[in-house]
Amino acid sequence: MALLKVRHKTTYRYARPVELGEHRLMFRPRASHDLHLHRMTLDIRPRPISLRWVHDVFGNSVAFARFEGLTKELCFDSTLKLDHLPEAGPVFEMDEAARRYPFAYDGEDLPDLAPSMALQYPDEGGRIRKWARQFLHPAPGRTDSFVLLATMTSSVREQFRYIRREEMGVQDPIETLLRGSGSCRDFAVLMMEGVRTLGLAARFVSGYLYVPSRERGTVGGGATHAWVQVYLPGAGWVEFDPTNGIVGNRDLIRIAVARHPRQAIPLSGTYEGTREDSLGMKVEVAVTAEDTAAATERSVSHGHPDRLRPDGGGAARDLDAADAERASVARQRPSYA
Repeated sequence: MALLKVRHKTTYRYARPVELGEHRLMFRPRASHDLHLHRMTLDIRPRPISLRWVHDVFGNSVAFARFEGLTKELCFDSTLKLDHLPEAGPVFEMDEAARRYPFAYDGEDLPDLAPSMALQYPDEGGRIRKWARQFLHPAPGRTDSFVLLATMTSSVREQFRYIRREEMGVQDPIETLLRGSGSCRDFAVLMMEGVRTLGLAARFVSGYLYVPSRERGTVGGGATHAWVQVYLPGAGWVEFDPTNGIVGNRDLIRIAVARHPRQAIPLSGTYEGTREDSLGMKVEVAVTAEDTAAATERSVSHGHPDRLRPDGGGAARDLDAADAERASVARQRPSYA
């Protein structure tokens, strides 16, 4: 068991005092048998007039902050202290009937899994399905279900080039295939959709990656990170990180799960004004092992309008996991006749 500390600080700056709209936060981890939250502190400046916590449709902890008055700077500073228990994997105990692909989910589970089995992006020409089926054994009934998913995970790590994209949002999975490159969120979406074309339930996971000093070549640490969960009967929801070829929950700190990545944005909100009022945002994340003081840290700064949405939305996101976090979106105050 590792005692970890996660510090996540996001600062927005504006060219003139602006009025802030509501902001949505997903900073609190999903407590589980493999993750125990000891303490969370959240400092927001300026101080919100209200901060309410809810559980979304997936059971994630979501906070909504409301503000009053004008400000030229907005800062969210979150610190987590938690126990993380890596699974004994990467081999997981599965139901005998699910060890070979294809298999069928239990009728009791199917209604709950069905939304996570449906494609969220168009698969024009069956490109995603074709990519996913290359990992099947050529002889029917000979495909080991776990080997299928582990091989798909390592293939993305080995065959695709990891990049930090400045474009907002998540890349279409077909575009990721054609480019042969992407961010952690792009790879997570590609594998999630690929698994779904095979009739399996998969969901998007947003969180953090701890990178011990002993690890070489691991990417996505020191920022928010993204990976995939696949439901395997008998094993449950199993983590697969295609960016780093990780199978199981080792070094993965789960914050939110969702059917679509837009449902797991760590931070989003609005302000009254124009997109030119935004001077960008700065995201700083540090994940530290409390017992060894080994840490990984990175800071990303954003500059202004050329990085923002051209439609006047005034939105920008951090770079890779960074595809995750969203700058406050400008909105015009409505006028009433």
